[in-house]
Amino acid sequence: MPRAASRQAAVPPSAATPMAFARVMVAAYQRQGQNPADALGLAQITPSKLQQIDARITAHQMEVLSGAAMQELDDEGLGAFSRKLPWGSYGMLARASLTSPDLGVALKRWCRHHALLTQDIHLELLESAAGAAIVIEERADLGRHGQAAREFCLVHVLRNIHGLASWYIDSRIPLLAARFPFPAPPHAEAYRFMFPGPPTFDAARAEIRFDARYLALPLRRDEKALKQMLQRALPLTVLQYRRDRLLVQQVRQALTAHPEQTHSAEGIAELLHMSARTLHRQLKEEGASLQELKDEVRCERAKELLYRSGKPVKQVAAAVGFRNEKSFIRAFRQWTGASPAEFRLAAGM
Repeated sequence: MPRAASRQAAVPPSAATPMAFARVMVAAYQRQGQNPADALGLAQITPSKLQQIDARITAHQMEVLSGAAMQELDDEGLGAFSRKLPWGSYGMLARASLTSPDLGVALKRWCRHHALLTQDIHLELLESAAGAAIVIEERADLGRHGQAAREFCLVHVLRNIHGLASWYIDSRIPLLAARFPFPAPPHAEAYRFMFPGPPTFDAARAEIRFDARYLALPLRRDEKALKQMLQRALPLTVLQYRRDRLLVQQVRQALTAHPEQTHSAEGIAELLHMSARTLHRQLKEEGASLQELKDEVRCERAKELLYRSGKPVKQVAAAVGFRNEKSFIRAFRQWTGASPAEFRLAAGM
């Protein structure tokens, strides 16, 4: 059975990227008979540090090393595929999807166009009751240069499309799951930072899953923004996106579906796999507050019960989370301008 890693939220340390990924890039240089010394020097990675099994590098070091390697090798696939992906390939994919009306169309185009670059993998956007998923089907032996190279390839492609999707809609896209078709590597804990969400190893295929409602969001970028992004595309990851444009909807859904678990900010945050502090901060960035959302959901639930049932006001008050009838009547009047009895009378009950 696939093994799921911990769901506990984590704050990334200053150096979280596995040195194993740097060694994969160095191996790509060696296969082409090129010297990686200059790229390693730019990234400030010493030969001794490179060989340390458990070593980590910072996001900036990864950006510098990757950028140098892609340009010097003229291969944005960094040796993963049977043919090179010349410098600018992924920028071309981003530009080809930029005019899409929404994220769903953009991702479908990106996956379809990726097949023009290489036949070694096939990417597809799937939608189901469990949400949306971007899946990778391996059609060639990505492990021909070792399992570390296969791992890096799958991670690289999924992080690329996840980051681009978030950039397109200017929104952090939380992952519901991230699955990988290989055993947990020695640096498995780093996946908590690379793929925010619960990662699973020994899965049937590589994929990331997220709420399908993000697919309906319109793209918020234009050609000018794309040109600016491509000047520094490599640090493009979801970690830079504090804003989540679906958070308000997700909080409302949690309040409606799990009333017994959402009395406190901590309970709601746990359901959404974040801290209470992050929940409050991100709602503020969206111009909303938790109390306002609670009141909205309580009000709609109270109106539904008053309109559709003959329950006494005291029972309606308890059903929407009030400890006593007087507090509920006072709050309901603030919400609607009428008392529960007046509301029922106006509704013809």
